[in-house]
Amino acid sequence: MKPRSKFKKDTPSYFDYRDVKVLQRFVNMYGQIEPAAKTGLSAKQQRQLAVAIKRARHLAMMPFVTSN
Repeated sequence: MKPRSKFKKDTPSYFDYRDVKVLQRFVNMYGQIEPAAKTGLSAKQQRQLAVAIKRARHLAMMPFVTSN
């Protein structure tokens, strides 16, 4: 069976807010978190991802918006 997305194959088991390189893969060019349908994550993983991205943004490790 083929994975639903490009992220599914090498998805970590736990999303850490300090690992910004991994989190950047799940944010589009406008700074929005990619939907679960596109990332191929389960609902539980998508919630963990969203919390990790929001924590990283709050601690200024990731930007809230990107400049064009």
